Amino acid sequence: MKLALLGHGRMAHAFEAHAAAAGHEVGAVLTSRHAADAARLLAGHDVAIDFSVPGAVLAHVEACAAAAVPLVEGTTGWQAQETAVRQVVAERRAAVVYGANFSIGVNVFYRIVTRAAELLRGLDAYAPFIEEAHHAMKRDAPSGTALVLKDILARESGRGDVPVASTRAGHIPGTHRVGFDSAGDQILLTHTARSRETFAAGALLAAHWIAAPRGRGRAGMYAFTDVLDDVLAPCQHTWPDVGGGSSRTERE
Repeated sequence: MKLALLGHGRMAHAFEAHAAAAGHEVGAVLTSRHAADAARLLAGHDVAIDFSVPGAVLAHVEACAAAAVPLVEGTTGWQAQETAVRQVVAERRAAVVYGANFSIGVNVFYRIVTRAAELLRGLDAYAPFIEEAHHAMKRDAPSGTALVLKDILARESGRGDVPVASTRAGHIPGTHRVGFDSAGDQILLTHTARSRETFAAGALLAAHWIAAPRGRGRAGMYAFTDVLDDVLAPCQHTWPDVGGGSSRTERE
């Protein structure tokens, strides 16, 4: 694929290196100084990858829609713009995959937490809680991943207010803990990211998915969970190597 990058911070650099190692071409790298000319510069790319800032997301969606380039949206903290983003996608028949966290492991973690909350539903002695930690430069707190976990616990456990504790310090790539605490014991589930490589691999997997199948394409807003539901379905088509050895079933 020929990929465009929107933003060029640490996560974008990690994705650029991962994509190049997997044999893909990184074409345009757009930052804020390219805002006025973004649609023209995006033309001819297979997919754009956005790891920028929340305030730029709507403009990036509009530019990708104008250029007819699918977008993998890896920025977090843009929920206030979601209604406007969805309107652009619907009106322009654009294609966007978004996620609070593109780590494949985190998305499996969501499923583990869902099952744990289901098992403990009705056991009021076990109170759920969330702890998350990230590097000092991360702007949003709680993280998007923590908010997804909070929604899962609220939905599956039936508790309306699940506490979340956030830490921002040093260079922590990302740690999320979900606990169920009682007077007699505690159940603790933990996901720890060792590097940005896991997020880059997931974003590249999403790029493959949103760009395929050739000639038919996808339109609409998709969560990264939609990608994984497809990838984890019984195998009918094997993906090119994206660093994770994944496969998926083609379906619209």
